[in-house]
Amino acid sequence: MRSPRFWFPEEARIPLAARLLAPLGQLYAFGASLRQRFSAGECAGIPVICIGNVTAGGAGKTPAAIFIAARLKEMGETPHFLSRGYGGRLKGPVRVDPLQHRSQDVGDEPLLLAAHAPAWVSQNRIAGARAAEEAGATVLVMDDGFQNPSLQKDLSFLVMDGKTGLGNGRVMPAGPLREPYEAALARADALFLIGDGAAGDSAAETAERAGLPLFTAALEADGQVARALKGKQIIAFAGIGRPEKFFSTLEETGADIVSRHSFPDHYAYRQRDIDRLAREAARLGATLVTTEKDLVRCRELSATGIIALPAALHMTDTGALDALLSHVLTRARTQDAYTPFEAPDRSA
Repeated sequence: MRSPRFWFPEEARIPLAARLLAPLGQLYAFGASLRQRFSAGECAGIPVICIGNVTAGGAGKTPAAIFIAARLKEMGETPHFLSRGYGGRLKGPVRVDPLQHRSQDVGDEPLLLAAHAPAWVSQNRIAGARAAEEAGATVLVMDDGFQNPSLQKDLSFLVMDGKTGLGNGRVMPAGPLREPYEAALARADALFLIGDGAAGDSAAETAERAGLPLFTAALEADGQVARALKGKQIIAFAGIGRPEKFFSTLEETGADIVSRHSFPDHYAYRQRDIDRLAREAARLGATLVTTEKDLVRCRELSATGIIALPAALHMTDTGALDALLSHVLTRARTQDAYTPFEAPDRSA
C-alpha cells in the first residue's frame, strides 16, 4: 500500500481523515494488545535479535538488520536472518537462494538480506528458527516480527526514521502506527533512530524517558554509484514505504531528477510498467534509477538499463552497540531457561 498523506501531515494538527478513522484505529490497537497478552511465545535454541518498527514501512528496518548482522560477524558470530517473506508465495521454512528464488517466491527483502548472510523465509517463526539453528546459525536476526509474539526475543530494536518519526501518532488506519507507541516501548529494549529530524527527536526523547538506550545512524548512498549519477538526468521510481525518502537521497547525490514515479510498497512490477518507464527515459534522454529492493522485483522482467542506488547505514561509534549485543548474547547463553534445540538424528 502507499502511505496516505494524512499519516505524515506537514502541520502539527491532526487531519480530519485521521480523526474520522480514529475509532477503527482503536479497534486495531485493541486487537494488537490481545495478541500480545495471550501469546507467551516459544524460546528458540539460539539468541534471537529482532529488528522491528512501530510504523508501517519506510523506517529503514532492512538496512538496520544488515548492519546488526555485520556487527555480529565482527564478534565472531554466525548470524542468520529470519523473515516472514512478505509478498512471497512460499510458506517455508526455506533458505533463500538468490540464484534460484524470485521475489514472487520469497519477497524482496529476504533476497537483499541473503546477499549479506544466510536468510530464511518462514511464516511459522518457530519452524524457521529451528531450521536456521540446524543449519549452523549461532544467532538469529529477525527482519521484522516485533508485533509477532510467537517467538521470544532476547533483544528487540525499534527502528525509526528521524524525519517522519511517528507521523500523526495514530494507529492504522488513522495513522502509520502498528500499535500505540507506549505499548511498543514497553516491549522494546533499544531505539534505533535513522537520520535527523524534529519528529524523530521527539519520539527518541520519549524512549529515553522510558529508560531505553538510543542509537543513531545515517543512511548513506553508495559513494561510487552516487558519483556516477551526479549531474545526470534521471527518472526515479520506487515502490517502498516512503518513496520520497529515496528521491531525497537521489537529490543529495547531485542527480537531476526530471521525473519521479511512486508505487505502493512491495509493488509487483509488470512488464508494461517497465516498458512505460523505458519509453519515457528514451524520450527524455534520461537514466532509470531505483532502489535495490525495487530492482530485485524487476529482475524477472525485461528491464535492461535500470540502475539501483544502494544505501547502507553508517554509525560513527559502534562501541555501545557492540557492548549491548555482547551482553545480550552472554545473558541468553547462560540463563537457565535457555535450552538449545536438539536437531533430529538423521543417521538413524
